[in-house]
Amino acid sequence: MCSGFSIKADEYEIRIDRLYTKTHEWVLIKDSKEAVVGITDYAQKSLHDIVYVEMPKIGSIVRQMEPMGAVESVKAVSEIFAPLSGEVIEVNRKLIESPEIINKSPYDEGWITIIRPSNLDQEIKNLLSPEEYKKLILSH
Repeated sequence: MCSGFSIKADEYEIRIDRLYTKTHEWVLIKDSKEAVVGITDYAQKSLHDIVYVEMPKIGSIVRQMEPMGAVESVKAVSEIFAPLSGEVIEVNRKLIESPEIINKSPYDEGWITIIRPSNLDQEIKNLLSPEEYKKLILSH
């Protein structure tokens, strides 16, 4: 099932313009200088009601697949792993006051941070395509 810009895995939306991690983060590569990061529809539905987001500090350096923050829900705390290495150049300040935006709009308004990738060409090979991510979800 595909609606043009997303595919479905059971009740979970997967955007086809992004790449994914096995730990349920997505990354939208704008150009070689900007990569927007968030958590997937699967992740936010698994967590339920999100009450707090710990974001990396602007200017900090993150490393691919190392923790860079956390999402806290009424049910659990889940680390956010960096899909790419690089410098954090922006965070979604709306999430400070309204972390539940991630539940309503995980792919649009609920983005978490923007990274300036430092090793994009090499690290992109470690990410999952939308189809690979769909298989991962369906295997859970």
